[in-house]
Amino acid sequence: MINHIVLVGRLTKKPELRYTHEGIAVSTITLAINRTFRNVEGEYDADFVNITLWRKNAENTAAYCDKGAVVGVVGRVQTRTFENNLQQRVYMTDVVADAVKFLSGKPSGFSSFDSNQQEE
Repeated sequence: MINHIVLVGRLTKKPELRYTHEGIAVSTITLAINRTFRNVEGEYDADFVNITLWRKNAENTAAYCDKGAVVGVVGRVQTRTFENNLQQRVYMTDVVADAVKFLSGKPSGFSSFDSNQQEE
């Protein structure tokens, strides 16, 4: 099976870094990604994709990216379900990042654009 996604878009806000009870860094970002075609008004619509970043990807993105930064993400789609207050099953789909690439330009004091550091 293949579960692989590549996205490039702009951050809708500055990433907020937090830590789990175990001390693992995590951040959730939203990428605004313009569609490749115009709507009936002649404008480009955008999709807003929620992405979860873990460990060094989360720390580096929070430290070196701001609202509007262009970011490339390689990851996988993850779906989860839960029951809401009305006992209805709700499906949530997110992207979990495996690698993040900063595409806006090199921030001062940062030696690499690539935030692809796997830690297990």
